[in-house]
Amino acid sequence: MTDTEGRGRPEGRRSIRSFVVRAGRMTTGQEKAHEDFWPRYGLPYSPVPADLDAVFGRRAPRIVEIGFGNGDNLLALAALRPESDFLGIEVHPPGVGHLLQGVATQGLTNVRVSNHDAVEVLENQLPPSSLEEVLVLFPDPWHKKRHHKRRIVQDAFLDLIASRLRPGGVLRLATDWVPY
Repeated sequence: MTDTEGRGRPEGRRSIRSFVVRAGRMTTGQEKAHEDFWPRYGLPYSPVPADLDAVFGRRAPRIVEIGFGNGDNLLALAALRPESDFLGIEVHPPGVGHLLQGVATQGLTNVRVSNHDAVEVLENQLPPSSLEEVLVLFPDPWHKKRHHKRRIVQDAFLDLIASRLRPGGVLRLATDWVPY
């Protein structure tokens, strides 16, 4: 038996999610961006390692931003660094739509988008030592002690990121939550 999310885990063995998918409303433009631009810029989740050279159509330094929100930071970085490839991972559909809209409007060719759980993408879809840089900017601190288990920044997650970074790769982490 599988769980209700269809991820193939035995019932009762769902992993803890570090996020909550908020059902925010998508604008007409965001919905249209999903329809029009996902086939070009979307990276559908697959539980096997992706051939990133094929995904981007070239070999270049790869940067991942986890939880990109509305994607403005990712858009700016991709425009400033056309020699690098960027993968944004975000579970909030309106943010994904906003980023897709921006990528298409700016004509960027070095951005791909994943609308899936970052832990599963890192574990299964991104090969070891394939990333130059990982950005985790202002992750949810999950203030209440009983929710600390949901924090994405934990030892196991940092070990996973380290395994996906090439030797000398960089993790950029920012937070405004002092206890974090």
